Amino acid sequence: MQSALFLALQHRGAQMERGGRRRGEEAEEKEKEKEKGRVKRTIIRDWKTRLSFFLQNSSNSAKMKPKKAGKHHTYFSRPSPEEAQLWSEAFDELLANKYGLAAFRAFLKSEFCEENIEFWLACEDFKKTKSPQKLTSKAKKIYNDFIEKEAPKEINIDFQTKNMIAQNIQEATHTCFSAAQKRVYSLMENNSYPRFLESEFYQELCKKAPRVAQAT
Repeated sequence: MQSALFLALQHRGAQMERGGRRRGEEAEEKEKEKEKGRVKRTIIRDWKTRLSFFLQNSSNSAKMKPKKAGKHHTYFSRPSPEEAQLWSEAFDELLANKYGLAAFRAFLKSEFCEENIEFWLACEDFKKTKSPQKLTSKAKKIYNDFIEKEAPKEINIDFQTKNMIAQNIQEATHTCFSAAQKRVYSLMENNSYPRFLESEFYQELCKKAPRVAQAT
């Protein structure tokens, strides 16, 4: 009898322990979800702040002047809703527009993948370089910044492409980074670009100002 009672108590204790463990795991899981939510809200808030600041500066660019001689400030006029809507027709339309490119870059920064557009722009500049000496120095800088393992702005490309670039920059040509640039372009076009078009910032640019009814 005592043995049966002991077993029952032991079983009850094990159940309580499992229940307590489950509750602890559930509480821990809930706390993790809350933390993820807080991080996500912080990222979104930071992204909105960056883009709003960018939008405000761009809208007020005509009123602002450099404070010091020789100091240059880069501002772009806010596009019309019709112009902004063209960006959704093709990724190249967005990249070809200075305001669109700057806005997309700010968006990528909010997603922590700004290195993609920076690499693409570096490649575009690289392809325009005429001096063989500058071509070699730029090739090495791009490799050090974006390609080599643990580079400060390392892009996501396969080992084979990285290895091919390492060999090609020894005798740099304008096509050194062509494969990698195509890869990064495709990555942006198929992933970041659709998210940018769905963003609140882009949707705001596409909105037409409501017409004010004229008094009769």
